[in-house]
Amino acid sequence: QVQLVESGGGLVLAGGSLRLSCATSGSIFSFNYIGWYRQAPGKQRELVARVSIGGTTAYADSMKGRSTISRDIAKNTVYLQMNSLETEDTAVYLCNGLRNGYEYWGRGTQVTVSS
Repeated sequence: QVQLVESGGGLVLAGGSLRLSCATSGSIFSFNYIGWYRQAPGKQRELVARVSIGGTTAYADSMKGRSTISRDIAKNTVYLQMNSLETEDTAVYLCNGLRNGYEYWGRGTQVTVSS
């Protein structure tokens, strides 16, 4: 059973930083992509950042320069480092993995940025 488990969310002041973790149940290399999405109340789910099996990264325009997605192969974990957080970044952050044409989702971790 494929599992993606997020952690690292919380409450942070505007301008602060958080590092989110996504632990996968299998090798990171079994996924074509692993990415982070977010969903704020009343808004559509949107891509934040993702990394391909080959290590290529992509970021949403709103997060470029403020976030870094990285992998720890030995720990089967993908991280999202977010800096200079803004109140607009408040959302549930979800880990997503694409494997053999199927998408898998974690349950999400709440990030709340207060002013």
